[in-house]
Amino acid sequence: METGSRWARVGVDAGRMKLPNELAALLPDTSDATDSGHLALDGVDLVDVAAEFGTPLYVYDEATIRGQARAYRKSLAAAYPGESLVCYAGKAYCAPWLLSVVADEGLGLDVVSGGELYTAERVGFASERIYFHGNNKAHGELEAALEYGVGRIVVDNLEEIERLARLCARRDVRQAVLLRVAPGVEAHTHVHIQTGVLDTKFGLSIQTGAAAEGVAAVRGASSLELVGLHAHIGSQVFELEPYRETVARVFQFAVGEQVEMREFSPGGGFGVRYTPSDLDMRPDEAARAVAAAVCEAALASGVRLPRLSIEPGRSIVGPAGVALYTVGSVKRIQEVRTYVAVDGGMADNIRPTAYGALYTPLLANRVLDPADATVAIAGRYCESGDVLVREAALPAPQVGDLVAVPSSGAYQLSMASNYNQVPRPAVVVIAGGRARLVRRRETYADVLAAEL
Repeated sequence: METGSRWARVGVDAGRMKLPNELAALLPDTSDATDSGHLALDGVDLVDVAAEFGTPLYVYDEATIRGQARAYRKSLAAAYPGESLVCYAGKAYCAPWLLSVVADEGLGLDVVSGGELYTAERVGFASERIYFHGNNKAHGELEAALEYGVGRIVVDNLEEIERLARLCARRDVRQAVLLRVAPGVEAHTHVHIQTGVLDTKFGLSIQTGAAAEGVAAVRGASSLELVGLHAHIGSQVFELEPYRETVARVFQFAVGEQVEMREFSPGGGFGVRYTPSDLDMRPDEAARAVAAAVCEAALASGVRLPRLSIEPGRSIVGPAGVALYTVGSVKRIQEVRTYVAVDGGMADNIRPTAYGALYTPLLANRVLDPADATVAIAGRYCESGDVLVREAALPAPQVGDLVAVPSSGAYQLSMASNYNQVPRPAVVVIAGGRARLVRRRETYADVLAAEL
């Protein structure tokens, strides 16, 4: 798709209005404002994209994804003197087109289910660069992982160690594993996405002795090879100190248990900006901090530098995605609130309901107009809690306006549902000045396809 408009690049004085800095900081790297006041990505007018493909619609800027992936890979390689690998965490959003981009950028891949592994197989993702995570991997999923030859399985509990050991012995293979430990570090994020504390379903606790029991169990299984340790403290984390503390505790544990840590991963979870008040954690900043912490811990422990892997997911795809909705009604409740109802909501974005997540919407068809109203962006689903944004400062919305929600690339489509039997939205990727449909909009027949 191409348009005949000229473009006002952000930060370039072209004699026209530019996107406000606080807004541009939340949008994909190629974001522009057209002469007609429309939001555009890589020279493509999103109003035209919505007209062609309908709404709700998720639009991804490929250049932003590639830029984030390269920034992590190059920053970690520059900051860490040992071997390193950046693994994309597929749970953030897993689709064939995306995994092809991730593979092309030289990243590894974390999967947490047989479905994510199947998606990786579909695109021929290199098996040796796949790490299989999960706190309750099914028997069939472990078999699929062994069949595909994944590089590492991150074991989470004693039952899994025993189960995997039996499967490997039956196949006469020796599988390299990382043991996931819970370091007892609290990341300052929503309680639902804290994963490193004592009270968590993930990993084996260092504090209680369960992690030491896990090390012994893996050592006692001749079909498993313990190559290192893994820890993950949570998601949407902006502070670097919890990562440093996690690294120190895991290395201290490894020395105490005489674990030859050839590989180590402190996880990912680096935060992204959803609102102007959110901090900006750059890939180079996160990579440098983690690399420095590992170097310091290895030196203090008197051990060789392990192969270091980090697992950004949200921070690679989150900033690249924009969700588009059409306003269907405007309901004003005198002296209470104005509800602007759109044609999507909690079925394509459960985060506001599940986590109280905040967003900063804008009007894609009037992106340069001044905000003169405070409204609530309400979804179309039959739940009072289906409100995407409680208080949004916008130009007074009208029926037919196009609402754009930046930072929508992660944990929205991957958690989407067919609540109220509503088909899930289409997905478009913009690259090289063109829009490409990569997932068609579901139909009612699709919603019922599995019913017998």
